[in-house]
Amino acid sequence: MAYRVTINGETREIDAPEDMPLLWVLRNELGMTGTKFGCGIGMCGACTVHLDGIATRSCSLPIGSIGDREVSTIEQLETTPVGRALQKAWLDDDVMQCGYCQAGQLMNATALLNNNPNPTAQEIENGMQGNICRCACYNRIHKAIAMVAEEGTENA
Repeated sequence: MAYRVTINGETREIDAPEDMPLLWVLRNELGMTGTKFGCGIGMCGACTVHLDGIATRSCSLPIGSIGDREVSTIEQLETTPVGRALQKAWLDDDVMQCGYCQAGQLMNATALLNNNPNPTAQEIENGMQGNICRCACYNRIHKAIAMVAEEGTENA
């Protein structure tokens, strides 16, 4: 079936079964490999994208259910002030080890800060629940998010 979906501000024509997960549309149909496959059941967060600004697991979201909502992926993150600031903080604080989960971590963190620009440490911890990091970089991830919340986005 053919779908018109807005991804990163661009309307795309996609011919795919209605139950194909958005993750596979992005990766296999559109060649956008920044969004990662992790668990396949929406539990690890590696596949996180934004759907109308809300952090959403793309591995369990059928393309047929998107409708006219806008999808944003890691490939667009640097075009937003919060996304740029978080990417800079990630590099400045040397957050990643293997890096596999980091696209999902960054997408979730961006949605968190867009919704709550000044979260407490507990709100950061709660907001990042469900994004699994096999290298256990949680302290550095939370520190980078807190740093952006404290410093703002004007220097990114």
